[in-house]
Amino acid sequence: LVATTLESRVHVFDLRTFHPEHGYASLVETGQKSTIWGVRHLPQNRDLMATLGGNGAVNLYKYNYPPQRSIDDGNGKAKGVAGTLELLNSVELGQQPISSFDWHADKIGLSVLSALDQTCKVMIVTKLNLCLLYTSDAADDLLCVDLGGRRIIKKK
Repeated sequence: LVATTLESRVHVFDLRTFHPEHGYASLVETGQKSTIWGVRHLPQNRDLMATLGGNGAVNLYKYNYPPQRSIDDGNGKAKGVAGTLELLNSVELGQQPISSFDWHADKIGLSVLSALDQTCKVMIVTKLNLCLLYTSDAADDLLCVDLGGRRIIKKK
């Protein structure tokens, strides 16, 4: 389960193990440098998710499960262990908040988003192990930026 906040945080909960005193295992990461308007999991792989920033950015994350999902709390009760959240890539697609985002149910990596500047964009994430992000606007302009070995084509 994932929740986002006005304070730029991403909360990830592992609902597999509930501890009567500590609740569910969870982790908190700071996301974009603005309000995070939402999160959407890739339908074909629930470990991958995109967050929607109030700064017009989309961040792509991967949830890494821990080697052991629960431990004994010393009183004979199972206590959940949270994994880690890895930022795979980030791309700024505009100046206004991204208000809507959805992945295609069948075409892996195909998505559509809209922003408060009244734009609608198609985004294709290819080679998810390398996290290449393409926007429909950028594909026409052929502008390229290299960020840490990941080639990103993005809007001017």
